Amino acid sequence: MTHLTRAILIVLDGVGAGENPDARAYGDEGASSLEHCAQAIGGLELPNLGNLGIGNITPIVGTPPRDRVAGAYGRMASASAGKDSTTGHWEMTGVVLSRPLPTYPHGFPADIVAAFEQAIGRKVIGNKVASGTEIIKELGEEHVRTGYPILYTSADSVFQIAAHQDVIPLAELYHICEIARSMLTGDHAVGRVIARPFIGEPGAFKRTEHRRDFSLAPTGITLLDRLKDAGKDVIGLGKIEDLFAGRGLTQRDHTETNREGMDATLKWLETDFSGLLFVNLVEFDMLWGHRRDSQGYAQALRDVDQWLPLVQQRMRPGDALFFSADHGVDPTYRGTDHTRECVPLLAYGEPIRSGVDLGVRPTFADLGQTLAEAFGVEPLAAGTSFAPTLGLL
Repeated sequence: MTHLTRAILIVLDGVGAGENPDARAYGDEGASSLEHCAQAIGGLELPNLGNLGIGNITPIVGTPPRDRVAGAYGRMASASAGKDSTTGHWEMTGVVLSRPLPTYPHGFPADIVAAFEQAIGRKVIGNKVASGTEIIKELGEEHVRTGYPILYTSADSVFQIAAHQDVIPLAELYHICEIARSMLTGDHAVGRVIARPFIGEPGAFKRTEHRRDFSLAPTGITLLDRLKDAGKDVIGLGKIEDLFAGRGLTQRDHTETNREGMDATLKWLETDFSGLLFVNLVEFDMLWGHRRDSQGYAQALRDVDQWLPLVQQRMRPGDALFFSADHGVDPTYRGTDHTRECVPLLAYGEPIRSGVDLGVRPTFADLGQTLAEAFGVEPLAAGTSFAPTLGLL
């Protein structure tokens, strides 16, 4: 019989904990988000996360390892092909991809672009790999003048559309992205179609917080599906709804920022749900990692550290709190893309044995399998449960 009533799973989007075993194959040898961020700013103090064991899993100047910690701790390696948010979240919930989602380092094929233009009744500009902030600097003025949406991609499996909110209103931009999502199937089934709205004037364009992701539906049965089918609550905060194409959720709270996500988490913890509260805090990736801003990345970590005691105060005897991530985005690394890293694994709560070293798990799916077993639902296709090690059974 499980001791677990509620699980709170916090994904620190893009917070890696050292290179993945296959990092060299991805060109990411030596990447280590937490370690290098702390080094770059001369030390990063995270006392509350440190109390759960974050300093025990990867070197963090300013947050040393502790002999006694209040949580269980470890790292998880990615077994999936690919290093994007969709892949990481799916793997965490039991779906391991054997082939990466398609990427387009030279832009999208002409026939795909032509079909998309015909479907939306507009030409597009761009169609290349680019930073989201740089592409609107380069093409924003032309977009405003012509009304043509900006199409771009990255090293990840994404089809991104940027548009000024005064030129293409949000509702229309989202509709355009829905059209793209319906078209991108088969060999061109990208992980995400992303709406990237911006505001401002030429020379001072700024992306807004109204980004919206239109993800591929998971290719297998996830932890979310299992819990929902068993009558459990499955509440998705932040971009969880987008990453799972809305599947497996019983309630959605589409927060846009870390602060909104943290505030919403506290509110949900005061309700009487039974099941999973699944939270994505996106700004490590979206705002700081891709921009290689170690100071911003570090401050976002400090904000989470200061918020943690408020979460703990609202936890109930049958609650377990988990922190992890979906991939790395080392703010000191070359380039602007995600980095192929292991991710942190922290567990805390009344049912959790403290001081347990969970080691390096071979797949993110171990976490999903653990939660499936702890909640007493059918097992997932991938992953090995560590629920007994945590004392959850």
